[in-house]
Amino acid sequence: MADSQSLKLRIAFSSLRGLTVALAREILARVGDEQRFFDMSERQLSAVMGCKSRLFDNALRRDALALGEREADFLAAGNVRPLYFTDSDYPARLDGCDDAPVMLYALGDTDLNGSRVVSIVGTRHATPYGLSFIRDFVSELKAQVDDLVVVSGLAYGIDVAAHREALACGVPTVGVLAHGLTTIYPAVHRNVAVDMTRNGGMLLTEYRSDAPVHKGNFLARNRIVAGLCDALVVVESARKGGALVTARIASGYDRDVFAVPGRTGDIYSQGCNRLIIDNTAAMITSASDLIDAMRWPRREVEGEQLDLPIDLTPEQKAVVDYLTLHDDAVINRMSVDLDRPIAKLMALLVDMEFSGLIINLPGGRYRLA
Repeated sequence: MADSQSLKLRIAFSSLRGLTVALAREILARVGDEQRFFDMSERQLSAVMGCKSRLFDNALRRDALALGEREADFLAAGNVRPLYFTDSDYPARLDGCDDAPVMLYALGDTDLNGSRVVSIVGTRHATPYGLSFIRDFVSELKAQVDDLVVVSGLAYGIDVAAHREALACGVPTVGVLAHGLTTIYPAVHRNVAVDMTRNGGMLLTEYRSDAPVHKGNFLARNRIVAGLCDALVVVESARKGGALVTARIASGYDRDVFAVPGRTGDIYSQGCNRLIIDNTAAMITSASDLIDAMRWPRREVEGEQLDLPIDLTPEQKAVVDYLTLHDDAVINRMSVDLDRPIAKLMALLVDMEFSGLIINLPGGRYRLA
């Protein structure tokens, strides 16, 4: 980690609005280091760089230095780790993105340069279909591959579901924030955020502690979610939404992008289906599909056995056999085909749903879990 003075200069330099890694490299290559950048006059900087820029304004740089000093104190008090673009622990995957942040602030101990990083994104209006996919997907990934990290944005719906499932499976999970570390938005996810940092995960942001929550920041942070990963998975999305933006950014970064298909009439599958049709994303239906596509080695598990529900009642087995044959079905059709009154069938389905045998989908449809 840089010494106190160097850290203040780095924070000040990185806080200059519009500065990207590519531009930062160009400036430092010409002026030498951050100290000289702040010591030189506006005229000297313009001469060295061969152009005029608002970044060289004397007052602007003085203000940045004051910000750097305050933020350095906050980092020290809050045990926040700065990740500067020249540091060895700066995410190597982001280093290849020209619009990557010059500085990141991290709370937690996740290795962002781990072997396998998967970003999971999707709608804030997650359906039982999407939530069920995430539960199976993350647990299967955990069971089959080593050194896994799950990244998302701590938003409602698919994002927080991915974080929660990672926590349940003991997988380090990183939440990329659109604001400073003094805030958690939405506030109802504060406990999830705390659990993440206490269990090998991390909160990560490019914004200083005094940065307010701003609408534009949420789209900007999507590039970090996209750039941090080896593979990005879109679980559910309407025709328009931030998840689609993230998918296209990831594709532009040459990341492998995947989407979970859904029925054509389902609002929150339309975006995923379009990504697949446009060849922006490859279709996956399970963790195995992703592992095969990425050519990741599978962990060998000795004596592995499937946990099968062998104690089904005859009524439950009839429902399981029916849904195995029909994929999913509405209760009225099942009542006729299974020759069971709707009231009794409904009670049976509720019990089976609580037992984790089936899933209740929108529109009164049921399928096997």
